[in-house]
Amino acid sequence: MLLWLAQFFQQDAGWLRIVSYISFRAVAATLTALAIGLAAGPSVIRLLTRLKVGQAVRTDGPQTHLVKSGTPTMGGLLILIAIAIAMLLWCDLSNRFVWIVMVVTMGFGVIGWVDDYRKVVYKNPNGMSSREKYFWQSMIGMSAAVYLAFAVSGQSNYEVWHLFIEWVSSGFSMDLPPKADFIIPFFKTISYPLGVWGFIALTYFVIVGTSNAVNLTDGLDGLTIMPTIMVGTALGVFAYLTGHTVYSRYLFIPYIPGTGELLVFCGAMAGAGLAFLWFNAYPAQMFMGDVGALALGGALGTIAVIVRQEIVLFVMGGIFVAETISVMLQVTYFKYTKKKYGVGKRIFLMAPLHHHFEQKGWKETQVVVRFWIITMILVLIGLSTLKIR
Repeated sequence: MLLWLAQFFQQDAGWLRIVSYISFRAVAATLTALAIGLAAGPSVIRLLTRLKVGQAVRTDGPQTHLVKSGTPTMGGLLILIAIAIAMLLWCDLSNRFVWIVMVVTMGFGVIGWVDDYRKVVYKNPNGMSSREKYFWQSMIGMSAAVYLAFAVSGQSNYEVWHLFIEWVSSGFSMDLPPKADFIIPFFKTISYPLGVWGFIALTYFVIVGTSNAVNLTDGLDGLTIMPTIMVGTALGVFAYLTGHTVYSRYLFIPYIPGTGELLVFCGAMAGAGLAFLWFNAYPAQMFMGDVGALALGGALGTIAVIVRQEIVLFVMGGIFVAETISVMLQVTYFKYTKKKYGVGKRIFLMAPLHHHFEQKGWKETQVVVRFWIITMILVLIGLSTLKIR
């Protein structure tokens, strides 16, 4: 919105040309979302407290978490509101990539809101059933995957529609251009063509998988939001470089026009995340809830697909990956041993992984800060793939 206004009035006020720079608008979006979050945070906490939107704590979890029962949850609404306002103010609203990321983010946020609402109203820590949640995630993830298969290849929504019609007319056997290939980091020329079906499948699993991975990680004060900020900011750098002809050619990454605008979205996400962390730092005044965790995970996955850095996301989001794998291993091994021996056994003291370290004697703040440090290292490794090829 402000970009359009600046372009309209810049003939009379030349200094407004600064608004056309993506880097300026990214910083402005960060500060705007941060200011909105900090200003609205206390009111949101009071509102959630008045509505008795308190967290239902697992009775089988660490006993130290029982004191958190009743702490306002659904704080992810604060993040989504701050992101939405900052995006509407500072993003180029004609950019198709901004809108698809926003649709996925808000769509997953709605799923999380319903899940949190059921937890609060029915006092059920499990909330929405896994099958129902997965169904709606799949609907949004698959729709985004089909659109992105052609949006990454085309330069406008008209071309996206034309490519889609061409794919249908070809009997669903059309190939995609090289910039839609599956990229292997640390190598200049190694990539694998996916085809439309391969691209859709990969995109679906990245978006839905990342959303659930971030959600599984959300269990300690401040644990999820800081890694999300770091990974999101790094993906913003990839987006800016991928959307720049000179930088993308120099760094041997695909040039995808329009992706640079995602840096503004990532800035808004970082600012909103920092504002939320102000209230979520130990001891937390409010929790993110599924409304925030599912939405932010979906955003990270969608951006990674657009900039063709799925493996880099896997590396930088190593904490999210480890948390997810710990749950999968724990559940699988427990079911296997129970079926074979009649008694279920566990690999970890408790899953997800952060609870395992709590059970080993680590304080909550130790787990959180150490996971932050690990994420910072992994993000630096991910960024190094830009040059080390």
